[in-house]
Amino acid sequence: MNLFRHRLSGLPALVLLCAAAGCSSADDSTSTPVPSPAAKVAKTCRNLDEALPSKVDGLDRRDPEPASALTAGWGNPAIILRCGVERPDKMSDAEADGVEVDGVGWLLEEQRNGSFRFTSTLRTAYVEVTIPEARKGNGLAPLVDLAPAVKKAIPEGIAD
Repeated sequence: MNLFRHRLSGLPALVLLCAAAGCSSADDSTSTPVPSPAAKVAKTCRNLDEALPSKVDGLDRRDPEPASALTAGWGNPAIILRCGVERPDKMSDAEADGVEVDGVGWLLEEQRNGSFRFTSTLRTAYVEVTIPEARKGNGLAPLVDLAPAVKKAIPEGIAD
C-alpha cells in the first residue's frame, strides 16, 4: 500500500512539470500563407524582416509557420505581417479607405471574420498586416510600432 501511495504522490509533480514545459495535445502555432514575390521585392522584404521590432502592441514576436523572412507574427491570437503580397483588388488609389500612420499609408479592409487587414500604399513592396478581431480594441497601435521598420526598409514608390 505504501508503494502505491508513493507512486501517486509523484503524479502532481509530473502534471506540473508537463504544464510548465508546455506539454499539450493542442498546437497553438499560427499558420499563414507565404507570399511569392519577384526576387527584387523578396530582397526588400528580407530587409524589412531584419528591421521589424521584437514587440508589437506589447506582444512578443511569434512568427507563423512555415518559417519565412516574408512573414512575421506577434502574440496569440497573432498580429500577422506578410511582405510581398499582391496588390489588393480594392486598392484603386492611396486615399480610398486608407489611413496614414507615421508617414506610411495603409489601405484598410475589414474581413468577414471581423479582423482588419491593412496593406501598405505607395511603397515598392506591398506589406499586409492583419489584426485579429480580438486585438482590434487597441486601434492602430500595431501600425504605429511597425511604421518605422516599413519606412526604413520599403522605399516609397509604386510596387511592380
